[in-house]
Parts: sequence; structure tokens; C-alpha cells
Amino acid sequence: MRALFRSAAVAIAIAIAALLSGCAATTTVATTPAGQAPVCQPQSALKAMVLWQTRWRADQKDVPEREAAAARGIADFFADATCFPNATVARAEAGREAFAVPPGSDVLLVLTVRELGPTVKLLSSAALIEGGTEVAVDVARYVPGGGAPDRQFSIHWRNGGPGVVKGVQSLPADLAAALRAGLQ
Repeated sequence: MRALFRSAAVAIAIAIAALLSGCAATTTVATTPAGQAPVCQPQSALKAMVLWQTRWRADQKDVPEREAAAARGIADFFADATCFPNATVARAEAGREAFAVPPGSDVLLVLTVRELGPTVKLLSSAALIEGGTEVAVDVARYVPGGGAPDRQFSIHWRNGGPGVVKGVQSLPADLAAALRAGLQ
């Protein structure tokens, strides 16, 4: 009888370990084009202006909530001065296409958030459910005297995996993590 209980306990422990290992989240980051040099210059005396905007899919859901999360995530990332010692963050005017470095700034970053949200796929793997967060941001850097960006690239960041289900509460931190991975 004791051996039966021991076998059952071992089987339960193995099942729990298998379930927990199936819930491990992984993070992937891709910049396009690949091999981008850091944009952030925390040791410099540069004054940066950061303008952000969104360009959602036509069928994007919960736009006001995603925009609030984007505003918070971008503000949080630039607030701690690990990118630029002095950065001002503002929302770009809707529909604005042309940008220039404003007076008093040394560099302008224009961030266009294209994707910010949780993802869930059912029956896509042995874990039955696979989820996480996806962030896609286009980055354009402008320097004084130029009418066009001197650098442009995209950041595509994902965090999740089999058995992972994330909600919207982590979106600001996820966007800040994507910016940290793509700009530093």
C-alpha cells in the first residue's frame, strides 16, 4: 500500500513539473533591419524630444485602453533617464507626417506603435493554449538640419509561450521592455 502511495505521489510530482515547464515564458526581439546600433545615449548631454503616435489595424479592439497603456509605457521608459538624461515625451498630432527637431532639442524620436496587446492561440501546441504579449513599434530618429529621419527601423517584441495567458495589465511594462530591448 505504501508503494502505491509513493508511486502516486511521484506521478503527481511529474505531472506538476510537466505543467509548470509548459508555462515558461520566453522573450523574442527582432529589429528590422537587423543589427541596429543603440539609439539611447544615457551618458551624453543630449536633450531628446520623443513624439509618439499609433497606427492600429482597422479591426483593432479596445483602442482607448491600448493608447492609455502606450502612453504610460513610453512615459515610464523615458522617465528613468536610462535612454537620454533629458527627454520630453508628448503625443504627436493626429495625422502628422512631417517632423523636425524642435528648438531646444538635440534629437527627435518618433515612435509609432502598431501593435500592443495580449495574444492567445488555442490548440496551437501540446499545451492547448499559447499566449503572451506582442509589441510592434516603428522608430524614426531625426537630427537637426535634416528633413528626413537619419535612422528608421522597427522593433517587434514578444513575450509568452505555451500555457501562458497574459492580460492587459502588463501592457505598459511590456512596451517599456520592448523599447529597452530595441533602443538600448
